[in-house]
Amino acid sequence: MSARLPDVPADERADYGAALKRHYAAGAPPEWRGRFISAYASAHPWENWAETWAHYLHMVDTLETAGAFGITTRPKVSRGAEIATTVDFDPHADGDLELLIGAWLPLTFAVNSLNRSMGQPDLYPFVMPPAVVGKLTFVHGCVHSWAKAANIDRKVDVAATTASDETLRAVIAGLRTPVAAPRGS
Repeated sequence: MSARLPDVPADERADYGAALKRHYAAGAPPEWRGRFISAYASAHPWENWAETWAHYLHMVDTLETAGAFGITTRPKVSRGAEIATTVDFDPHADGDLELLIGAWLPLTFAVNSLNRSMGQPDLYPFVMPPAVVGKLTFVHGCVHSWAKAANIDRKVDVAATTASDETLRAVIAGLRTPVAAPRGS
């Protein structure tokens, strides 16, 4: 089966090595920010596919982690209710990409703001123009159609969730334990 990203006029049969040489010699095309998740994604359709998948996986896994930690963003500003979110859903199981994007953007705004407060670069320095959201929607659709075709059910396994919760509690407890460098003997 050949899966093709939407809004990709380039031919995936183009010489990959030549495309990378061209990319490293000349860089990304000037309009890449409106069509690709990263400059590298513009190098060749295979990289566009790979970068789009990577960002989709970043979103789903990070939202899952945020939900496990009960992270909520609710900025205390006069305007900004649109950047409030609570991750109280399973990003792996939810078939609505709008829900994922609706939680992802406020979460990345919050973590990027935290990083800037610490003098660090943005944790997620990417922008999602409509063309990229379209590609992510395509990937999300592939994941859910493949899961449906394989009859994969994401119902919550209570025993696994309890074990996972206990593991998370142990990790957090370990983080609270002061650790000192070993003393020379």
